[in-house]
Amino acid sequence: MIKIKGLTYLFASIAACVSLSACSSASVPTVSENANVTTNTTETNQLPDISASVQLNEEAFPVCLARLQARARTEGLSETTINSTIANLQFVPRVIELDQQQPEFSQTFDNYFSKRATEWRVNEGRRLLQKHQVLLDKLAQEYGVPPQYILSFWGLETNYGSYKGKMSVLNSLATLACEPRRSNYFTIELMQALKLKEKYQFDDDTMVGSWAGAMGHTQFMPSAYAKYAVDADGDGKADLWNSTTDALTSAANFLQHLGWQRNQRWGREVLLPKNYSYNYLGAKQPLPLSQWAALNVTQANGQPLPIVDIQAALYLPAGHTGPAFLGYENFNVIMRWNRSEFYAITVGHLADRINGGPALTVSPPEQPRLSREQVKQLQAKLNEAGFDVGKPDGVLGRNSTAGIQAFQRSRNMIADGFPSPEVFTALGITL
Repeated sequence: MIKIKGLTYLFASIAACVSLSACSSASVPTVSENANVTTNTTETNQLPDISASVQLNEEAFPVCLARLQARARTEGLSETTINSTIANLQFVPRVIELDQQQPEFSQTFDNYFSKRATEWRVNEGRRLLQKHQVLLDKLAQEYGVPPQYILSFWGLETNYGSYKGKMSVLNSLATLACEPRRSNYFTIELMQALKLKEKYQFDDDTMVGSWAGAMGHTQFMPSAYAKYAVDADGDGKADLWNSTTDALTSAANFLQHLGWQRNQRWGREVLLPKNYSYNYLGAKQPLPLSQWAALNVTQANGQPLPIVDIQAALYLPAGHTGPAFLGYENFNVIMRWNRSEFYAITVGHLADRINGGPALTVSPPEQPRLSREQVKQLQAKLNEAGFDVGKPDGVLGRNSTAGIQAFQRSRNMIADGFPSPEVFTALGITL
């Protein structure tokens, strides 16, 4: 599942989304991989005790099914679907548990990136580039999305189709539709899934996916499936489970609708000058590429940046000791598929590697994972020191990043906005 810009540590939670890995704890729908994490810059919802929540939702499920049957009639679904399929949907306790669990620790860029931009995925992507060359070239011409990007999304979403999820999409969506927190969103998704079942005569064994209802090679939620899936092989149905042609074409179609810029890169790894001020950092402070060049920012190989009239923003997912990236407009498009900067950087870099590019010049450093409690302490100390970051919530978002930067400048530290061990030490916090 999903656009919110944080810098480094990402806490996983699932919300309204277009695909599973695009999910964040924001309440706005957006599309991704089965184990992805996303950024959240707003205060997280207070979740009830999970076991108690499971019991309450299970007890209320039969009444909820009756409501869903009534809703299905207003949506124009057939009586067969209403009286057989919906009536026989099952409550899945594990879905509630996965939906509501909050990880205690954050994930570092090194941990995230190293598990996803692997040599196996690079080599497999190159093999599949040759295997599907004709189709991918056709998609590049029609939709403007180069082959390596489609393959990179495919690789991150389902490991090139090797793992699409095994849970009943209909049961998962019904369970979430009957959970009060986001009932409306998942009710809509359930109705869309039922309409897809009727339209294409999918059987229940086919309609499996993630616990949040994401489906197929590209992990589309039902609403995205209904809107962007393409019957590219001409067999009468858009089948994102069993047709690679349909799945890859649908991914290209979706990216085009998200605003993919034809003939542009996603961005690139760059090298910063030693005296860089960090005055321009993150999605809210883009500059023309010519101005980045004037600041002595270079390509990762030390060569000057290309002379192109585009805007770019600087991202430091591991702080100033790690790799630096300039993200172009297509970086923002990737963020519309999945709201994680980690994800967007990984998609872009994996695409470059599939296309024959080199590994990162600067490897992501190993860094400590932070607990939510440690982040809360950091936020509280920043507030006490006069750097207002809002109510401590254990989530590192824009306010926290800005507060860290201001604190770093006040101590003559490198102002990269990164919650490094040095920042904790300077604030009197022991990690």
